[in-house]
Amino acid sequence: MANFFKGDLKIIMSKEIPYKIYLEENEIPKQWYNVRADMKNKPAPLLNPATHEPATLEELEQVFCTELAKQELNNDDAYIDIPEEIQNFYKMYRPAPLVRAYCLEKALDTPAHIYYKFEGNNTSGSHKLNSAIAQAYYAKKQGLKGVTTETGAGQWGTALSMSCSYFDLDCKVYMVKVSYEQKPFRREVMRTYGADVTPSPSDTTEVGRKILAEHPGTTGSLGCAISEAVEKAVSTEGYRYVLGSVLNQVLLHQTVIGLETKTALDKYDITPDIIIGCAGGGSNLGGLISPFVGEMLRGEKDYEIIAVEPKSCPSLTRGKFAYDFCDTGKVCPLAKMYTLGCDFIPSANHAGGLRYHGMSSILSQLYDDGYIKATSVEQTEVFKAATQFARVEGILPAPESSHAIKVAIDEALKCKETGEAKNIVFGLTGTGYFDMVAYQKYNDGLMTDYVPTDEELEASFAKLPKM
Repeated sequence: MANFFKGDLKIIMSKEIPYKIYLEENEIPKQWYNVRADMKNKPAPLLNPATHEPATLEELEQVFCTELAKQELNNDDAYIDIPEEIQNFYKMYRPAPLVRAYCLEKALDTPAHIYYKFEGNNTSGSHKLNSAIAQAYYAKKQGLKGVTTETGAGQWGTALSMSCSYFDLDCKVYMVKVSYEQKPFRREVMRTYGADVTPSPSDTTEVGRKILAEHPGTTGSLGCAISEAVEKAVSTEGYRYVLGSVLNQVLLHQTVIGLETKTALDKYDITPDIIIGCAGGGSNLGGLISPFVGEMLRGEKDYEIIAVEPKSCPSLTRGKFAYDFCDTGKVCPLAKMYTLGCDFIPSANHAGGLRYHGMSSILSQLYDDGYIKATSVEQTEVFKAATQFARVEGILPAPESSHAIKVAIDEALKCKETGEAKNIVFGLTGTGYFDMVAYQKYNDGLMTDYVPTDEELEASFAKLPKM
């Protein structure tokens, strides 16, 4: 055993690039990058669900904080200043390291160079804190009493409960029922930080009761939880709704991931060939790739960018690019996105954060314009890759992140076949220490795969709004 580690250390120390590329505190981004400013084809506007006209600032202010509504509609400013209070909070856990996966490379016997941006080094365990603290800050600045939200696997709810605690805001979380039951410890972290957590769909809202009546015994979905959170926000004085993915404002905040990644790579003159991220609603992927896509949009560089989604909820790879409601209860604005239909309720897979029926309008437009590719993978293959990664890299990854790991491994093995030493970068969005029920199912051989049939998807597509 000693000889193994001695040999490994000799290999690692002979490399010019360290295991972890750290940035200095003063290299944490001071501005978010708004990729829409460089997009020739802008994302289609949100539509008022009643009039089907583009949503105005005044209409969005009824649901979102004013400053966040302004960010949602901002297609022109390439860079938006990060308030000093948010910068100071970022310093508690940023900059996040960019890690060279030497041990994974060795295990795969690949000439590829694999890097991952690790966003799990904070109490919430994921990248979600980057936007949660920003949204809580704007809510506090506006003088609100509290906020409502939805959460799938619980990373977003955990991050938001932490942020609300920091700013002394009330936090009401609607957690997708299957995740509420599968991930009780993440639920308890939220409660520890003072959040009120309700399994969704619930009987505490009108839309929740309606969904339960139409789908008795349902395990819920992010679309259901969004509907309940929005209803609670608009019916409670002094509250606004905030969310952890999909919308432009969230992708904007998450660009700290990509900006730091690019700075770290530039320090060692590394140009990525392939950039990979898991894709549910789009916050992690959009945040990671935005600065690189910006270079592509400006004609400066070219990259291969791959979005990875579960086969059980394949919005990009099998969805329709159309206007659809952002929520199951049809109370939110309509967004033009790749969607499976707002009535689609995916199977109860263990990657709760990737169970949204649609994809960010920004990413949907970039995908439709050919700037990014997409693939989908089955759950058991994802956990096989997660286990392999954990055993050699020493981090137990979240199920969501493991979708990116799976495809990064696939691409590295292609390099082994061709002999190409490509630079592969992927986003490790968080840790999986609260996902042990999922790992138990995999280890016990009880995990299954479910792929929706064409007939199921067509039935959902038939209900898309007629625009």
